[in-house]
Amino acid sequence: MSTIAAHLDDVLSRISRATADAGRPAGSVRLLAVSKTFGADAVREAVAAGQRAFGENYVQEALDKIAATDDARVEGEPLEWHFIGPLQSNKTRPVAEHFDWVHSVDRLKIAERLSAQRPADLPPLQVCLQVNISGEASKSGVTPDEVPAVARAIAALPNLTLRGLMAIPEPEDDPSRQREPFKAVHELFDTLRAEGLALDTLSMGMSGDLEAAVAEGATMVRIGTAIFGARDYGSRA
Repeated sequence: MSTIAAHLDDVLSRISRATADAGRPAGSVRLLAVSKTFGADAVREAVAAGQRAFGENYVQEALDKIAATDDARVEGEPLEWHFIGPLQSNKTRPVAEHFDWVHSVDRLKIAERLSAQRPADLPPLQVCLQVNISGEASKSGVTPDEVPAVARAIAALPNLTLRGLMAIPEPEDDPSRQREPFKAVHELFDTLRAEGLALDTLSMGMSGDLEAAVAEGATMVRIGTAIFGARDYGSRA
């Protein structure tokens, strides 16, 4: 078993335990393997171990990797590519053309451009609205107060399907305190659903806090370091 395969097993076991501890159904939390800064060979190792969904932050790096793994399949299904990084207006077209999901829609303008640029022969682009739940100046995302209006506007756009919310809370080592922002995001999610939006995705939780995220309702966790190892940003793929 390769190192990446072993790490995937460990992460899937963590997710399974956290799901059971939260009293949630088995399989209710999806794993998104965050392959940013790692090359196509690392993705192929993960694919060989059964991983199908991958998250990327940098547009050009991701496009090269998508092309290099175009022939990869898991049980006959092509790979699923999720854009999870900050997205500039001038980079929306290639994302609209090559990705299946975008988690980091942080303003209506980005959603409008993705909708307009999504090719007609592709299924709707699956998107999440990013919430700056901790109020950090360095983080993208709408404020909690802005969420209802922006979510409704995105849900009305053609060529997109609003699936839910995404958040990256301020780092916190205390497991009990890790849960607080995730709980707040889940409350926003429940409010939107009560208002009639058909949402099913809470994209939250990373290598250091996935248990807290699952405890508070995450349906997709974005895990990179615990699968692929420490990143070297000086030598991006």
